[in-house]
Amino acid sequence: MATTRFDSTRVVRKVRGSAASDGAGVKLTRVIGGPGLPDLDPFLLLDEFGTDRAEDYIAGFPEHPHRGFETVTYMLDGRMRHRDNHGNEGLLVPGSVQWMTAGRGLVHSEMPEQEEGRMRGFQLWVNLPAKDKMTEPRYQEFAPDRIPVARPAAGVEVRVIAGELDAGDGGRVRGPIEQPATSPLYLDATLEAGVAWEHRLPEGHNAFAYVFEGEATLGSGDEARAVASQELAILGGGDLLRIQAGAEGARVLLIAGRPLREPVARHGPFVMNTRQELMQAFVDFQEGRF
Repeated sequence: MATTRFDSTRVVRKVRGSAASDGAGVKLTRVIGGPGLPDLDPFLLLDEFGTDRAEDYIAGFPEHPHRGFETVTYMLDGRMRHRDNHGNEGLLVPGSVQWMTAGRGLVHSEMPEQEEGRMRGFQLWVNLPAKDKMTEPRYQEFAPDRIPVARPAAGVEVRVIAGELDAGDGGRVRGPIEQPATSPLYLDATLEAGVAWEHRLPEGHNAFAYVFEGEATLGSGDEARAVASQELAILGGGDLLRIQAGAEGARVLLIAGRPLREPVARHGPFVMNTRQELMQAFVDFQEGRF
């Protein structure tokens, strides 16, 4: 019987995030969406926030609008309260995920529900195709116990937020997030010191790995490259990714999405396809039509 052969994924480029602030002064690291990497279709932004200093996050993200894309908030530590002008409200706690489709528009706030302690997590922006930009806003919210955890190899633990994972026992584990337009993969993988793990990426997707604890070597053979903490590696060249943790272990976000290959007209919280649509978004917001 013939066996399927997969080409090895390699690191095409490495990017280090830059210090930024957003909302009412929340300090964060902008990894996608800054000068070093403006976007990676369909991903528009990746922010990492993480601090023990309440003054760096206490002012939160007061009311602000969005149109034309999706936001994914993944909390690692801390508590964040969400509210919007459509009457929706929710509380993000450690390990929980919110996938918000802004669609035609909404106004929301994200405010910390703590005055001390650690606040840490990520926010990812995912573009919507032209046909879905004016869809009705909606939310997919998942408590920590709704995010499946797989152990595909000894010393490897993976939280599966979106997409599928080989569980290592012949079965498959699928995350709760569904988005047919971009078919996202979103994994949070923890590897013990020196452990290696291979994962097959979805064919035709743009993919990246972001190391946020420890360090890791990505790729195989002569093309393997070390990736330090707080570095993002853009992946390409094949669909089988090998990750090996460094001496202190590693924790890595592995994210991929089907590119939309559409024009992007973007300004602040609005992402459309043409300048005319972008200007209309500003008018609609100012006239209270969100």
